[in-house]
Amino acid sequence: MYLVLSAARGVSDADIADARSALATLGATPDAPRRLSDCAADIRFRGALHGAVPVASGLDVNLVPAANRRKKLLIADMDSTMINVECIDELADFAGVKPEVEAVTEAAMRGELGFEQSLTQRVALLKDLPVSALDACYTERIRLNPGAQTLVKTMNALGAHTALVSGGFTYFTERVAAVAGFAHHAANVLEIGNDALTGAVIAPILGREAKQTELNALCAARGITPAEVIAVGDGANDLAMVTAAGLGVAYHAKPALKAAANAVLDHSDLTALLALQGIGAGDYVS
Repeated sequence: MYLVLSAARGVSDADIADARSALATLGATPDAPRRLSDCAADIRFRGALHGAVPVASGLDVNLVPAANRRKKLLIADMDSTMINVECIDELADFAGVKPEVEAVTEAAMRGELGFEQSLTQRVALLKDLPVSALDACYTERIRLNPGAQTLVKTMNALGAHTALVSGGFTYFTERVAAVAGFAHHAANVLEIGNDALTGAVIAPILGREAKQTELNALCAARGITPAEVIAVGDGANDLAMVTAAGLGVAYHAKPALKAAANAVLDHSDLTALLALQGIGAGDYVS
């Protein structure tokens, strides 16, 4: 088993020493620590832990099995995971209905409302929004989250397949996938007529279960199993794919996903997904 430390603020030598000491105190036999980058380190240990490892402020601490640690498929959510915003909320701002749409988004992310129902309700509020607003939204509002490009390009370089699978819209996944370096993308398709949104989504809707279906299809196409997948997301809509993956990661996530994930990242950037797999800065591709 490995204990993995990560933090966007950096992981200090003192953080590493404290973690190794904690492992010994809790009954484990730790190996020498290994620094993966300025922002991550891991410590392999043997034996059972008799208690939880204390977590320093601003530091993510996760336990990862040693077996099958490096994954062959990265599957990632887009909105608020790989990028900084929820695209539909930003489109709602252009349409003048952002508070109404955000309220539905939050309810869906908390798992209080079915995704398909919530998406239909929100897109209906965007009826008659000019297609030009989508381009303005992408250009003005959307940015990759820190570490996104390094994560994706490094996974590609190491021979893994990379997929961006979103409950959002193909208009944005196509562009984000190209910039970040994803080999594959899938999302929902907005219906357009007369250069404006009609307020409808073209069926079928890609939601929670469809994300897991996409994961399974990508595994089958490559002759791998879900155990060889690392999946990352931030909301209830990502639950199925995150729990199906061999390593499911909750990234700056809602409580429902944190409770179900194998690893939780609250203080790290996206390069921490490489650290969880034991991949250090020497292998990074930007």
